[in-house]
Amino acid sequence: QVQLVESGGSLQQPGGSLRLACVGSGFIWSQTSMTWARQAPGKELEWIAVTYYGGPFTYKQSVKGRFTVSRDNSNNRMFLDMNNLTLEDSAMYYCLKGVGLSGPRGPGTQVIVSA
Repeated sequence: QVQLVESGGSLQQPGGSLRLACVGSGFIWSQTSMTWARQAPGKELEWIAVTYYGGPFTYKQSVKGRFTVSRDNSNNRMFLDMNNLTLEDSAMYYCLKGVGLSGPRGPGTQVIVSA
């Protein structure tokens, strides 16, 4: 079955950086588009980046220029490099199989940005 596990979340100060990772199994990773999403307390889950397996990566405007996604298809992993973190980036971060918010997702990793 599909399994996804995120890691790398922690407490950071504004302006700081973090690298999140997602490892997947149970599907053909190299032929699957993947989504990074986040959910802040009291808010809905929102997508922030999509890695199309055969095409470009797409970013939500609010993170464009600060966040970068990459894939390591040899090891069924993808990463989310987050720079210049702001308080608004505090959220639980998830990776999801497929494009959008309806696919299976992992348990998430918590990012807290606080001074």
